[in-house]
Amino acid sequence: MKKIILLFALTFSALISAQSVKVTGILKDSKDVVLESANVMAVNQGTKAMDSYNLTNDKGQFSLTLKPNTEYKIKAGYVGYAPFEKIITTGKENMTFDIVLSGSDEIEAIEIIKEMPVRISGDTIIYNSDSFTNGTEKKLEDVLKKLPGVSVNKDGEIEVEGKKVQKVMVEGKDFFDGDTKIATKNIPADALDKIQVLRNYNEVSNLKGLENNEDNVALNIKLKEGKKNFWFGDMLAGAGVGDTEDRSILNPKLFYYSPKYSVNLIGNINNIGELPLTMQDYFKFTGGFKNMMKKGGSSFNVSSNDLGIMGMRNNRAKNIDAKFGAANFSYNPSKALTISGFGIYSYNKTDLQTTNIYQRNEKLPNGTPINVVENREDFSRQKTDLGLFKLSSSYVPSTKLHVDYDVLLKTSNQLENQSVFSSLQGDIYTTKKQKPLSVNQNLNYYYTLNDKNVLAFELQNLFQQEDPFYNANLQIQPFFLTGYDNSQTRNDISQNRFVKTNKTDAKFDYYYMVTPKSNINITIGNTYSYQNFNSNMFQILDNGTQNNLSSVENTNDVNYAFNDAFLGVHYKILKGKFTFNPGVSFHQFNTNDEQLGTSNKMSFNRVLPDFYALWQMKKSQSLTYNFSLTNSFTDINKLAEGYVFSNYNSLYSGNRKLENSISQVHTLRFFKFSMFNMEHIAANVMYTKQTDIITNRALLTGVNQESTSVNMNSNFPMESVSGMFTYGRSFARYYKASTTASLSWSKNNNIRVNPDNSEFVQATKQFTQNYGVDFSTNFKKIPNIQLAYDFNISDFQNQVYYEDNPSVTLEYFFLNAFSFTSEYSFYHNRNKEKTIDTEYDFLTASLSYQKKDSKLEYKLSATNLLNTTTQNTSSFNALGGSNNFTSYYVQPRYIIFSLKYNL
Repeated sequence: MKKIILLFALTFSALISAQSVKVTGILKDSKDVVLESANVMAVNQGTKAMDSYNLTNDKGQFSLTLKPNTEYKIKAGYVGYAPFEKIITTGKENMTFDIVLSGSDEIEAIEIIKEMPVRISGDTIIYNSDSFTNGTEKKLEDVLKKLPGVSVNKDGEIEVEGKKVQKVMVEGKDFFDGDTKIATKNIPADALDKIQVLRNYNEVSNLKGLENNEDNVALNIKLKEGKKNFWFGDMLAGAGVGDTEDRSILNPKLFYYSPKYSVNLIGNINNIGELPLTMQDYFKFTGGFKNMMKKGGSSFNVSSNDLGIMGMRNNRAKNIDAKFGAANFSYNPSKALTISGFGIYSYNKTDLQTTNIYQRNEKLPNGTPINVVENREDFSRQKTDLGLFKLSSSYVPSTKLHVDYDVLLKTSNQLENQSVFSSLQGDIYTTKKQKPLSVNQNLNYYYTLNDKNVLAFELQNLFQQEDPFYNANLQIQPFFLTGYDNSQTRNDISQNRFVKTNKTDAKFDYYYMVTPKSNINITIGNTYSYQNFNSNMFQILDNGTQNNLSSVENTNDVNYAFNDAFLGVHYKILKGKFTFNPGVSFHQFNTNDEQLGTSNKMSFNRVLPDFYALWQMKKSQSLTYNFSLTNSFTDINKLAEGYVFSNYNSLYSGNRKLENSISQVHTLRFFKFSMFNMEHIAANVMYTKQTDIITNRALLTGVNQESTSVNMNSNFPMESVSGMFTYGRSFARYYKASTTASLSWSKNNNIRVNPDNSEFVQATKQFTQNYGVDFSTNFKKIPNIQLAYDFNISDFQNQVYYEDNPSVTLEYFFLNAFSFTSEYSFYHNRNKEKTIDTEYDFLTASLSYQKKDSKLEYKLSATNLLNTTTQNTSSFNALGGSNNFTSYYVQPRYIIFSLKYNL
């Protein structure tokens, strides 16, 4: 792999060197002071096009890659200085000369700076969108992928300089609370003027410089002048054919932006596999709510009873019927007050089909070999109605005061029917349904008393209720349940659950500026949670009557209260290029669960330190170290001792005697981003050690599992190490290449139960590796290509899986009206023993036609042109060390003709 990358890099470098010359030098002012981040460009005097540009580095150096034997006008600009211009003619040899800026003519200098494709202003990187587009781009993500130092993954997550973008704004206004996926998939490319990367971002100006914001990144989209104060967007309608039925799509998008208010409207109705909002998106959607207790030292997370109804990870399910509607607004009745909100509705009907090979190969401590192999075929139909609604207000009358209030409502109606055909358990039919509801409220108050004193108060409340229902109709009932009637033809068993949570976090911060470069932060906080958990089981007999399984082990009626009161002290100081921020928090924990007619109370104190250090080597080069010691608490779901069905072959009971676990986390991160040579480097290493862990105590019988949770002795910690490295660079303006590597190792300990009820500790390890290389071109008038290769190794205890994934993407804008795009991906999955060896590939293509200045676009597109039937994945379960190889049936070939009208 390394040899291939090295050979590719050397060949590419030789190709560039053979076709270009370098013009280098140093830019400084009349006092011989070098100027960093000054703008230098070369304009081809024959074509009048900008062939190369550069920003000077910290030594004032610039470098331009130009064509040989060509006349150029070299331009340079820096705010506060008169612009520089010089005519040169390149030969076949590299050239060197220095640039000296003098005087002051800011207007002309600013004009030169505005011509630059990329420029830097303080903590903001500004990209000129048109400098990187070639005509094939349709959405924001298509443009972002072509910017130096920027990447977008398949889930719509954006990274800049290796840091994840936390929110997206348009004209300074949050776009659906900054959700990156909705933004990248819907904002039209032709509306973009400038893309601003806001580094060290903090939306509360009162706290800027007081908190550690070095990893915070946001995007702000500046629109073209013709898109402001006017409605813009498009209406797309399409129809086509699939394997057995007709296909269609209707996708309107409307946007309006003015200084006072903005409106965004998005709709999508289709059965071609476009899934605007997945279940994963729904559950992770926080609506902009931040983790206000991240410095508190303790962790109490409310788990979700989602029953595994998770929708699809992508648009390749066997069949997807989707309806989506979203509206977002922002209104400024005055300069100080902003009112905003959004509403999102999503309906998905999804058909899934998978074939699975389950394997568990192990030896018990007494030497008894365990070899279990199950071949299983699953058919599922999922229906989900999702609703997300948020109303926000922000009042900032001056630089001293900032007040926010937000309320987010999440509601859904979910149903899944599944048919399973198992080589070991016969045919199984299950039903899952639920209607969860949550309301999250947030109140923030920030006040700057004076240059020395800042106050901050944050209050957050979560109200959540869940009502999952589960039914399994089994050929074989694998579990012994008190009161169960085993004489029936089929085993029809159901469980109702109801979980209610009310959790409140409150925190008061006082910041005192000891010196201009140091401050003390005192925090007083409290987390209080009250939960109720009820469940009951019943059996439907052959005659249709209901047999209630009402014994104590089959029911739950539990109340659980958790309280964490703490005092934290942090000291932050800047020493030259270094920032240190040590801290400690003092906690008083109280818990009480009530079930089975008794109460179980715990009360204890804990001191939890944390430490942050930053070495800012250069403006865009840093090394960061983080350490934290955290108390992690479980919620009511692992404390309720009555049986709960996790699945038809998995039965779980909680443990009210569980205590908290302790986690220590060490993280080291390195970032480097250089506009001088258009390269970025990101690397991180994380080590986690968790003691007194809450782990599983499980009896495995074939493919069936009965388990509970227990605290593991501190001699058996859970450890993990992960690392990532990314290197990317843009060459000669038209080329972009990157390489990535990520490694992850973990060790888990579980308690296994033998058939004779004796126990043993089972240690399982897994090691995953991922390597990737990517190369793309970005020409204006000739076809562009993107080549990528990913290689994955998954070492799962007793099995090793490999996956090769080369891909190629072609883009071509021609005859000033036609746009052609196509993507081909090939996958090769296999295991070390070669008992599994599969290959499959996907090909998509589209051809669109739109004359310049025309409002109509005609498009013919095709998905899965090769009509591939399945894709494959492998997974590992640390409990038992089992492996699962899945073949996942995908949508067949669709051919769609669409018409889009641009407003």
